[in-house]
Amino acid sequence: MASFKPQASFTDDKGKEHINTYDTYAKLKKALRAMLKVSNDNVISVTRSRRGQWGEWFEHWSEANNGKLEIIKEGWN
Repeated sequence: MASFKPQASFTDDKGKEHINTYDTYAKLKKALRAMLKVSNDNVISVTRSRRGQWGEWFEHWSEANNGKLEIIKEGWN
């Protein structure tokens, strides 16, 4: 099985790309809102492994109009 640490990537308003690695998916999710405040396009790309699955899973997170975080696109890379 493939297993690696989850990563979040985004581009800030100055055009610099940030890639952050977290020990767990839960820690990454706690940091999403802070990353969205810095992101220039209000989208955070997450790459992670899924338990019992091979390959790399991606999620694109954004903030909805009601203020909740939501996955706007997901799938296998």
